[in-house]
Amino acid sequence: MASTLPAYEKSALARLHYDGGGDWYNDQDIIPNIAEFLNETLDTDFALIEESVKPSESKLFDYPFIFATGHGNISFNEKEASNLRKYLDRGGFLLVDDDYGLDKSFRKEVKKIFPEKDLVELPASHPLFHCYFDFPNGIPKTHKHDDKRPQAFAIFDKIGRLQLLYLYESNITDGWSDAHDDPPEIRQEAMQMGANIIYYLMTQ
Repeated sequence: MASTLPAYEKSALARLHYDGGGDWYNDQDIIPNIAEFLNETLDTDFALIEESVKPSESKLFDYPFIFATGHGNISFNEKEASNLRKYLDRGGFLLVDDDYGLDKSFRKEVKKIFPEKDLVELPASHPLFHCYFDFPNGIPKTHKHDDKRPQAFAIFDKIGRLQLLYLYESNITDGWSDAHDDPPEIRQEAMQMGANIIYYLMTQ
């Protein structure tokens, strides 16, 4: 099915306003900061604003890139899961970054969107980690959390297009915020991984 979504270089990036009790809104500077970095690095033209969209809304299709994070529960009802599936099947992309506490509920809820698919861990050799900046060890670890190995999980469509990326024990998007006082090298690494994600999506 052909995509009905706008081109990446002419769009705003949006945050998913989900239900379930998790703080979907945390770190309000994440999207403006990464958009500025992307525009400087990749010569894109993303709006430097925070936009939000609920999973049931038709305006979901206005955005090529949707981002979700938080510390608590996330939940989708039947309508929301169906709309997200349509969005992702029509060319959309969802990045979910566990900000410590989202993992258990997200793994359950993603099955409502893709009941027939499993999250697949990306190896360090995957092009996502080498397409612009080089990450020889795969997804970087920005925050300690439970001090487990950082992992990147993906869901692809039937022709191999990346539809959903789930980051666990990595939390690069905290590195996009000014709120956490991360060392400059950690923040730069997180920003560069963000650039890789967008570059990969634009060129895959």
